[in-house]
Amino acid sequence: YTPNSSHRFFVPHPSPSSSPAPLHASSARLPRATNVSSSSATVVGRHVRSSYNHLQGDVRQRKLFSYQKFFLRIDKKGTVNGTKSEDDPYSILEIKSVDVGVVAIRGLSSNHYLAINKKGVLYGARDFGPDCRLIERIEENKYNTYASAEWRNKKKHMFVGLNANGKPMKGRKTRRKNTATHFLPIVVQPR
Repeated sequence: YTPNSSHRFFVPHPSPSSSPAPLHASSARLPRATNVSSSSATVVGRHVRSSYNHLQGDVRQRKLFSYQKFFLRIDKKGTVNGTKSEDDPYSILEIKSVDVGVVAIRGLSSNHYLAINKKGVLYGARDFGPDCRLIERIEENKYNTYASAEWRNKKKHMFVGLNANGKPMKGRKTRRKNTATHFLPIVVQPR
C-alpha cells in the first residue's frame, strides 16, 4: 500500500454541544436523563445524583454466589452464612436500589435484610435501617462487592464476606481486594 492523496480518512469529532452517542442500540428508545441539580451547571459533564433518579427503586431477584463457591443465605433467625445447596430457599435474595450506588438486600424466605453493624458483624435485620445500606460496586474481575454505607473501621470500608468454610467474616477483617468479599449476582430462574 502506498499513500495516495486521494485516500483520505475522516474521523468525526463530535461538536462540544452534541450529545454523546448511545452506548447500546436499545438506548435510543430510553428517555434521556437530565441534570436538574444546581451543581450540574457548574461542573460540565459530571454526573450528579439527580441524573440517576430512574435507578432508584430498581428491584432484582438474585442469588449471591461467592468467589469461595457458596450461595449467601439469610435464615429466619437472621443468621447469615453460605450454603453449597443451589436449592436453598434462604439463598434467594431481593436486591433493591435505595440510593445511587447503595442497595438493600433482603432474603425473600426469611424476610430479613442483610446488615453490617458498627463492629463489622454480619446479621439479618428484621427491619430496614442504617446497618442495611450497602454500597454495591462491580470490581475489575466482574464480581460485586458490598460494603457498609454507614460504618467504617479506621476509615476503611467493611465488606460482606464469606470465608472458605462459608462462615461470615467480620467486616473489620475484610478488604475490597480480598476475594472472600467477591460475589456474582445470579439471576433466579422462575420455577
